[in-house]
Amino acid sequence: MPYKVFLVEDEMVTRNGIRDNVDWESVGFKLCGEASDGEMALPLIEETQPDVLITDIKMPFMDGLQLSRIVREHMPWVKIVILSGHNEFEYAQSALKMGVTEYLLKPVGATDIQHVLENLAEMLRKEHKEQEHMKQLQQTLEGNLTLQREQFLLRLVMGGVPSADAIEQSQHYGLDIVAKYYLVALMAVELCEENQPFDYHEYRMVEGIVSDLVANQADVLMTKKDVEELILLFKGDSHEQLIEEATFLSRQAKKNVESQTQCDLSVEMGSPVQRLGDIHHSFAEALVRIKGPGKQALPQGSETGESQFELRNIDQVRIENYIKFGSLDDFDEFMSSCIQPIEMSLRNSRLIRQYFIVDILLTIAQFTSDLGGEVDKIVPQVLNLEEFLDAVNTLDRIKIDMKDIFANALAFRDQRTDHERLKLIHQAKDYIDNNFMDPSLQLKNVASRFNLSPSHFSSVFHEEIGETFRNYLGDLRINRAKELLRTTNLKVSEIAHKSGYRDPHYFSTAFKKKCSRTPQQFRNQTHQGKTIG
Repeated sequence: MPYKVFLVEDEMVTRNGIRDNVDWESVGFKLCGEASDGEMALPLIEETQPDVLITDIKMPFMDGLQLSRIVREHMPWVKIVILSGHNEFEYAQSALKMGVTEYLLKPVGATDIQHVLENLAEMLRKEHKEQEHMKQLQQTLEGNLTLQREQFLLRLVMGGVPSADAIEQSQHYGLDIVAKYYLVALMAVELCEENQPFDYHEYRMVEGIVSDLVANQADVLMTKKDVEELILLFKGDSHEQLIEEATFLSRQAKKNVESQTQCDLSVEMGSPVQRLGDIHHSFAEALVRIKGPGKQALPQGSETGESQFELRNIDQVRIENYIKFGSLDDFDEFMSSCIQPIEMSLRNSRLIRQYFIVDILLTIAQFTSDLGGEVDKIVPQVLNLEEFLDAVNTLDRIKIDMKDIFANALAFRDQRTDHERLKLIHQAKDYIDNNFMDPSLQLKNVASRFNLSPSHFSSVFHEEIGETFRNYLGDLRINRAKELLRTTNLKVSEIAHKSGYRDPHYFSTAFKKKCSRTPQQFRNQTHQGKTIG
């Protein structure tokens, strides 16, 4: 497609000569319009949107400079070629400062204009190519950002994002996840006809319909679990508000999907939760409800018998405390205490059994991610929940498989704890190394700085460094004193102060105890060239 050029020239003979003698097509252009002055040209330029403007510089009503200034401001992509006479040098200077692309001196021939247009055509081709590349790059980046946003939300609802990092990461993805309460809804898409072959187009239509529904809902975030399952994360100020809004939107989505596509839409919701770190509990409920036989809902409300399943019967605090503080040696006792209140329900109901498993798995996932672990490596079962749930179908199997899962989580916890403890102690050691000359430096000060009790810090420091805090600090100070005694003529009292001692007498006593000689004896023997221990 040829580029467009607009010509503005008040002298009719010159304008006609340019129009009729330039071989526009040979240089990749077509003349899209002409005018005798800037005022007449401006509306035509806005209408035709040319790529190049050729204009005389001195014209009545609106000259070429005024026209160029307006075009440059409102249509910055247009290349401007100025035609100027010999006595219009000041005009030409102003034009060049304005960012005009080319400047031609009258009289100008068709060959001159064609040569300029050839250069401009090459410039335009390069610019359009760069613009297309940038457009494709932007689309790729936007697509990647959308995918990353969806993956973040999926990890969040499945307990795979550290609670401390969730808000920071959400801001990076342009998401606002801060709220008083959260609720997860899971939508399962199925083709109406059971024997109908997989139809990706239909599933994409469903995704688009649901996406349109939540597009303007600031308190609803959407992601995908897989092609056939969509996840909505609702935010709100109260339990009642969340349930009401989630119910309304879910019904609307079901109605729209089933009227506009060949698919059925099943929707299940979890219970509202208050903390970001508890979102996985709501997701677990929604998941097992939608996976349950016949899509039955989990029983809720008041008790109707000993086997009535209620979410409060799963002691989530006990589970979290065991992950944080428990030992694998105590696993059997821990698991029995979790199972006992709902044992009959677990034996008789596949749905309840699945919720119990999913809730524990996602609680472990949240804990390990909070510690900075990679959930897919420590709790890989989270990646294939449905397959795992089908395999774990008895109480005995639950106990066996859960023990292996907890063993991985507790081993990671202990490894991480040991690593963090070692890291903390070495940070404390560096702090002592840099501040031992301060006479006020004491164990309790260092322990407080690193948020540890003095007794715990003393014990861990001794274990990791191999000597007590007191001995380590004393050695640093005495070694510093030795260095000053060897290399300076400072008084012993001054050396005591520079080595971290307030009392010179105490310094002399401590030095003699360490080195079997007084500071002065040490200095004298050093100066005599004797080996000092």
